[in-house]
Amino acid sequence: MRAKIQYLVSACLCGIPCRFNGKSAKDKRVEKLVRMQKAVPICPEILGGLPVPREGVEIVQGEGKDVVCGSALVISEKGNDMTPFLLRGAFASLKIAKKLEIKKAWMKQKSPSCGCGQIKKRGRLVKGDGITVALFKREGIKVVPR
Repeated sequence: MRAKIQYLVSACLCGIPCRFNGKSAKDKRVEKLVRMQKAVPICPEILGGLPVPREGVEIVQGEGKDVVCGSALVISEKGNDMTPFLLRGAFASLKIAKKLEIKKAWMKQKSPSCGCGQIKKRGRLVKGDGITVALFKREGIKVVPR
């Protein structure tokens, strides 16, 4: 009998080298959930159409919920507007969560997509959520930072 999928998890936490710098951020607990078929890995930035590796990006003038509402942007290190990519990836991630009836996600801390409670701005940690996390929370999905 197959285990019921209970979680979405940031793909980089499973050892998948999908972070902006082409590396992973392996977490043994998350990796085990995937092996046990209780979790499905996602990378909102890849789902949004960005490559690996890619330019680092930050949310400016707000946090994830502000990007979702259209009052903040995501800008790359080189000054490019990456907002459409991160929004596309967040909504694609939400579509997967709804299809699988997911109620909980384990997401990578500090990320402009997956950050939960803290994101980076100008190289410093600040209070806030990433875009995908903000969207998940708005839809009632509990998010656990890893």
